[in-house]
Amino acid sequence: MNWKDKNAAMRDQLRVMNRAIPDVAKGFGALSKAAKEAKVLDIKTLEFVALGIAIADRCEACIGFHVEALAKAGGTREELGDVLGMAVQMGGGPSLMYAAKAMAAWDDLATES
Repeated sequence: MNWKDKNAAMRDQLRVMNRAIPDVAKGFGALSKAAKEAKVLDIKTLEFVALGIAIADRCEACIGFHVEALAKAGGTREELGDVLGMAVQMGGGPSLMYAAKAMAAWDDLATES
């Protein structure tokens, strides 16, 4: 399954869950919106931070969503490489595996942005 399909499937699953717990979904949506309305950092930088955390936490779905957002925010593959290198330095072998997933997601999703 490619990353575009993975992201679409996750969005479908989230829609189902959000209908079951609408107040939680609304609260998380408000939190996400507020976090992206940065006062000092631009959205690209914020998405790099989110991606680094997604790699450290080993959240494949988060990687897909944040790589997609990063490509839309104007990130480059070279910048991604720097962030992945730091994620690996901080997280070791497990982060190396998820950094590879992030690079694959970039190669799949960035061409569609």
